[in-house]
Amino acid sequence: MTHLDPPGGRGRPAVPSIATAAPGPRPTSQPGRAGTSTQALARCVSVEPAKFAAAHWGRTPLLSRADELPNPHGFTDLLSPADADELLSRRGLRTPFLRVAKDGALVPAARYTGGGGAGAEIGDQVLDEKVLDLYAGGATLVLQGLHRTWPTLIDFARDLGLAVGQPLQVNAYLTPAGSQGFATHYDTHDVFVLQVDGRKHWRIHPPVLPDPLEKQPWGGRADEVSATADGAPALDVVLAPGDALYLPRGWLHSAQAQESSSLHLTVGVRALTRYALVEELLALAAEDQRLRATLPFGVDVSDPDAIEPELTETVEALRDWLLRADPAAVAGRLRQRAWPAARPAPIRPLAQAAALDALGPDSRVAARPGLRWQLSPVGEKVALRVFDRTITLPGTCEPAVRALLAGDVTRVGDLPGLDDDADRVTLVRRLLREAVAVPV
Repeated sequence: MTHLDPPGGRGRPAVPSIATAAPGPRPTSQPGRAGTSTQALARCVSVEPAKFAAAHWGRTPLLSRADELPNPHGFTDLLSPADADELLSRRGLRTPFLRVAKDGALVPAARYTGGGGAGAEIGDQVLDEKVLDLYAGGATLVLQGLHRTWPTLIDFARDLGLAVGQPLQVNAYLTPAGSQGFATHYDTHDVFVLQVDGRKHWRIHPPVLPDPLEKQPWGGRADEVSATADGAPALDVVLAPGDALYLPRGWLHSAQAQESSSLHLTVGVRALTRYALVEELLALAAEDQRLRATLPFGVDVSDPDAIEPELTETVEALRDWLLRADPAAVAGRLRQRAWPAARPAPIRPLAQAAALDALGPDSRVAARPGLRWQLSPVGEKVALRVFDRTITLPGTCEPAVRALLAGDVTRVGDLPGLDDDADRVTLVRRLLREAVAVPV
């Protein structure tokens, strides 16, 4: 394995503590498949999770060679060249699930899309013969959103997302021999690069802007990026099948296929940042009357001297408000951003509907894998919050719901807290219908 020292220290200056919320129900996340999430991370990094978190996560690149990873067949089980061919030819792929790049620029979608013939006239479908022409001419194909379209990557992304605690996206890059799809650039999210097939030469340079936000893409610093890329790289390496590379956001990189075509997966980590906390704190600050106050009549906002006293008072008001900020309110707003970004496991609507009809006390069900949930009392009822909605149930259902979602019980007739099996079946039928539980 190869790792690099960070380009600069990450000091954590002391800050005033904010108010502590009164004790109450805390969010409880369904842990998913803990064993498989650990295995998913182990496939990507050659160090223990604790060391990866302390030494590399958000800090420095990590190169992990195939012989250091527990992947006897590399990454072909996730997506092979034959799988990519199937996506491009037999799955009715549409834009934007495919992008094409050549000579550092994107190829207009009109050059490789069109209608699919009788009964499939929609004009943004990928046309395999046009893709062939572009790829044979040196263009790179980018299969996007594979965490939503390819079964093995749907499961892998969910497991790896549970391990890192963040939502993920998965793209595949197919590059002809000797070609380079994109010029040196940086991403505004961390990535795991998993080399599936062929060999690719990577040149890695330190950031010109450490920890860039999504609103700070590399194009706004193109001159700095270009100048840095002309210097000696921090890491110059060829990835072979089964190798993996972790890159924190902001690290510059370029990659070129070698003597044969290359296929690699890029797993993007869409992590929330401290700036997200700032955004939510400012949104909540609208509750403070001092911060909603109108500026003085006739003030010239373009005059620094005129605005200085107002700025001073505003900063003081904001500081006072921040010291009273409620962590529970901030967490509630962050939940609305984070939970919908990582969908739970897919369900089978037909099988789920059939399970509703056949449900009985001896039926076995489980929480939907990867589901994040929060259960809290609301008067005489209980609110079950999931990634896209809130479900209200009688308060007497709380022990049964909690036991089911925590994985303590799978047999319907064993659910605690309810008087008879009819009530248990009614509850589970509701949870199945709401796609909170799945039959097992």
